[in-house]
Amino acid sequence: MAQDVELTIFEHLAELRSRLFKAALALLIGTLISIIFTTQVLELLIKPLAHPPQVISPTEHFFVYFQVALICGVTLAMPVIVYQIVRFMLPGLLPQERKYLYFLLPGVAFCFTAGVAFAALIMLPAAINFMQGFLSTVVEANWTLGNYVSFVTRILFWMGMVFQTPLLMFFLTKLGLISPKKLSAFRKYAIVLVAVIAALVTPTPDPVNMAIVMVPLYLLYEVGIILSRLAYLGHKEPDAETTAS
Repeated sequence: MAQDVELTIFEHLAELRSRLFKAALALLIGTLISIIFTTQVLELLIKPLAHPPQVISPTEHFFVYFQVALICGVTLAMPVIVYQIVRFMLPGLLPQERKYLYFLLPGVAFCFTAGVAFAALIMLPAAINFMQGFLSTVVEANWTLGNYVSFVTRILFWMGMVFQTPLLMFFLTKLGLISPKKLSAFRKYAIVLVAVIAALVTPTPDPVNMAIVMVPLYLLYEVGIILSRLAYLGHKEPDAETTAS
């Protein structure tokens, strides 16, 4: 049964503190676990570079190491973080809605990991190769480790978030906020929106790299429509006579 009890401002603050503490604890545990394989992840991230990146300060590689461990920790802790956020924002979830939330949590981790993997293995190598070759006869691309990893981790994080789109569409359909029919009608606008997102996310302005991002983003929207239809099964549409009356 939904919890419809009114909370005071201090109770809301106490609830927020509790949720933030649990999310931070999950992030800390995930980051500590990630330290085990951070070196291998860092080697994978710098693999597209023609030359190893340089460091220009004694502590730069130290901070970069923990920056990579942090993004890996976010990936591992994402289900817990999302759960704490949703439970704070929607304290009145019905039992049926909570069941959908529990069902989506493993999918959150999978989709975020898939987005990070797509960016690391497909999107970034193509973009890095383009950027290294651009004006190569005029300038020499000797990037620092800190700047390069900061750039890469931003791309990894936002691609992981964008890959949550199908799950968000499924959950919003279950809550009755959207429908497959509306999503299908919005398809032509979604193409434009996907192009804008690809232009913002893609680190280079060339059409090839934009296409590498646009195609999977649009496919994610189509997958979201399929999940929305699955979520809509059993929903009774009002018939024509009822609507007319």
